[in-house]
Amino acid sequence: MAVSKKEISPCPIDAMLSVIDGRWKGTILWRLLDGPMRTSELARSIPQITERMLIRHLKELTHDGILVRDKTRRGATVRYTISEYGMTMLPVLESICAWGRIHIARQQNVPASE
Repeated sequence: MAVSKKEISPCPIDAMLSVIDGRWKGTILWRLLDGPMRTSELARSIPQITERMLIRHLKELTHDGILVRDKTRRGATVRYTISEYGMTMLPVLESICAWGRIHIARQQNVPASE
């Protein structure tokens, strides 16, 4: 039986996946590895994402403590950055990226019939 996102799974892999699960969360984290970005900068760097989905993922990642939402004094500018806690995921993200590169290369070399 699947565990809902509101429940905490006793499986550490499920717990981690519940945080980064989402079509665009990996891409958002990948973009933010270069440093803080405004919402509009993130949107421009991921042209396929809808504004609604971007905001949703940013809120979820902030809620989980992976991102920090930094608002200027006037509130006109909001920047997102990976939190100190979120940076503890860096080795995991690097491993996922390495495996993803291998998988992409494998898929490009695999005949269509497989």
